[in-house]
Amino acid sequence: MTLEAILTALVAHYGWPGLGERIAVRCFTHDPSITSSLKFLRKTPWARDKVEGLYLFMLREQRRQG
Repeated sequence: MTLEAILTALVAHYGWPGLGERIAVRCFTHDPSITSSLKFLRKTPWARDKVEGLYLFMLREQRRQG
């Protein structure tokens, strides 16, 4: 699974505002885009870890719901 696929799935599920609320980084709250967010996440390990963790949480929640 690529970082782009993870980010795209999170945006589809939460939307940019919801993603920005869950992970407080500027690339999600100010003029967000997949491209700019990927550039930031590839250079910032702590933010990438948070995104990956949120993705795993989202998958667990989806499995529980059905």
